[in-house]
Amino acid sequence: MKIIHEPHVYLVGRQAIDRDAIKQFLDDHDAEWQTDSEVGAEVLAEMAGRLCYMSFGKGRKTNAEYLGNILRMQHGSVFEHAVWNFVFTGVSRSLTHELVRHRAGFGYSQLSQRYVDESETEFVEPDCIASDPELHTVWEESLRQSQEAYCRLVEGLTHKFASEESKTMRRKLARQAARSVLPNATETKIFITGNARAWRHFIELRANEHAETEIRNVAARVAHILQRESPSMFGDYEFAALEDGSEVASTENRKI
Repeated sequence: MKIIHEPHVYLVGRQAIDRDAIKQFLDDHDAEWQTDSEVGAEVLAEMAGRLCYMSFGKGRKTNAEYLGNILRMQHGSVFEHAVWNFVFTGVSRSLTHELVRHRAGFGYSQLSQRYVDESETEFVEPDCIASDPELHTVWEESLRQSQEAYCRLVEGLTHKFASEESKTMRRKLARQAARSVLPNATETKIFITGNARAWRHFIELRANEHAETEIRNVAARVAHILQRESPSMFGDYEFAALEDGSEVASTENRKI
């Protein structure tokens, strides 16, 4: 049985801009505008904000100044035009049950237990259990029984659905029923697309001392990545360590 103690967070997608199209828009409206940011998401967010007042070439000159004012004024809708794509692996079904509650501004694609064989799946162990040998033994034995039950159920159900002509359908019917014995600790993988406003909301709720430990760990990693990706949109977060070694992120510009 494979046990996981650390998640992996991959930034797999970021926005690109079409500079020719932007120039065409500006030319068509007798406007001039240049920004000092090379980050697609930051450029698009600034452009969206300036379009609201047709303030191209006016007022705050740098991207950081412009988006910093957006943060202070809490005009969060502008941040909805900036998008990043992540993949989380080595996370538990417990985490994704909480993660997918974040609906506005997010899209999800998760590993399917109906189609993917879980007979050799990995499991995510909470640190508070891993650090106690006696509790670890109880936890490990429980998972071993669940995994063995899953394998036996898949085998029996495959025979039960032998009359199905499609091999794929037989596997799906067997696995979708057998998965009912798998625990929340079962490892999963999930692809997430979110805009900057949604990611900020996620960070503020989950990279928080009141959040569950596993999702707090993931949220802090996301916050660090996005702060490097877009200082103008996420540079206001400050990090602090809790007694258990995990990190929290906080900002004065909440709920934009």
